[in-house]
Amino acid sequence: MTNNASSSEKHPETAGPGNIVPLIPPTDPNLVTLDGPDNPHNPKNWSARKKWLAFVPMSMFNLLSSMSSATVAPGLSAIGEDLGFPSNTLLILSLSVFFLGTAIVPLFTAPVSEMIGRVPVPLTMNVVYIVFNTACGAAKSPTQLIIFRFLAGLGAAGPYWRHGMNSDLFEAIAVFTLAPLIGTAIGRITGGFVVQYVSWRWCFYVISIAIFTIQIIGLILLRETYGPVLLKRKAARLRKSTQNPDLHTEQDRTSTHLNTNLIRPFCLLTTQPIIQALSLYLAYLNGTLYLMVATFHDTGIYQVSVSIGSLYYLSMTVGLAIAAQFGVRFADKIYQRLRAKNNGQGKAELRLPILCAIAVVVPIGLFWYGWSARTSIHWIMPDIGAAIYSGATVLQLVCVQGCLIDTYQVYAASAMASVMALRNLLGFGLPLLAPSLYGNLGFAWGNTLLACVAVVIGIPAPLLLWYYGEDLRGSGNYAQS
Repeated sequence: MTNNASSSEKHPETAGPGNIVPLIPPTDPNLVTLDGPDNPHNPKNWSARKKWLAFVPMSMFNLLSSMSSATVAPGLSAIGEDLGFPSNTLLILSLSVFFLGTAIVPLFTAPVSEMIGRVPVPLTMNVVYIVFNTACGAAKSPTQLIIFRFLAGLGAAGPYWRHGMNSDLFEAIAVFTLAPLIGTAIGRITGGFVVQYVSWRWCFYVISIAIFTIQIIGLILLRETYGPVLLKRKAARLRKSTQNPDLHTEQDRTSTHLNTNLIRPFCLLTTQPIIQALSLYLAYLNGTLYLMVATFHDTGIYQVSVSIGSLYYLSMTVGLAIAAQFGVRFADKIYQRLRAKNNGQGKAELRLPILCAIAVVVPIGLFWYGWSARTSIHWIMPDIGAAIYSGATVLQLVCVQGCLIDTYQVYAASAMASVMALRNLLGFGLPLLAPSLYGNLGFAWGNTLLACVAVVIGIPAPLLLWYYGEDLRGSGNYAQS
């Protein structure tokens, strides 16, 4: 975030980090700005403690909503027997329909967060999430469970806009990545033990209790971080204290109509070539990751209980944690070094060298996992393959999301909403294909097919973005120059 307020959305090419900065310093004496590099009202100038107290509750919302998407998976067999699901496809639908909800809502809540602030949206949507996630545990039929899961997904998408808060508070991109991914793996482990020792219904109740607790904490700790909203509040205070009704911000000159904000994600997705390219790549990354997460417990070759079998997800958790703690920091250092060589000017493409290198590791992890999952090989071997794959994937996700945030800093939430729509649609659809994929090909050849896709798509795509990414950004009128 810079020290000045936003200029007109009609001229997004003037965007700078966190806010849109006028090309010419303002001379209007009534213009209110977050002036001064050390201004304490600028969230990037907050103390580390204040930043993390605001950011951690948002990350916990994400962690728990991601856990909710996965906790029920180990209990699918029990759910199918208890509620009388007529087919495996409908049973898996009750799991993946959650992602359909998370694909739809962000297209509307993200631009609203850029209109009224980062905090009200997740706190409101969490109420919807708590109500319908709890209702899932009380479902009496397959239809009720599927409908309640969809509505819970709508509510769970509210806190996804930590991406915008991340760009408000931090320069680094590593801080927001681990929670939702590791939550998916932890959710499976939690679900395995809850299903075996309590009941599948408590897979939902436990998450609802936890998210309610974090909701209370969030009401106390969450602070607004979005620059334009902070400027509006500052201008309102100054107008009251100085009795000067002419005080205004740059945002007062722009359109604040709801329809203008709501169509922004759709405009980004349909008119910005770089958004289209990155959304396809992000969908590919998350689609294969969700497919593995949805089927990891189904290898079924080591004949262990549901609770012990869920511990296999620890390997994915370890891979994600190592990548987030070391790999992502290394990627940030490489970016800073390349930016220094570029006369201190950062650009989105400087995040791509790591993406190109890690793209080679993803198919290795898939091959390793697929061909080592057999009784003649120790269980640690497929776990190592899964850790390699998940760790490499999270590094790729960080680089792609970093490119988006660097390109659309003021509209980071809307940009992420536009790309996550396709991502979550694949998260909804691909698990439905898992039974036929692995049923016909087996884990070895099924993962070989995914590895081949990773070679054909995953390796050339980053190279193409490296060479043509700047041209794609330049062809979109929302992207900063």
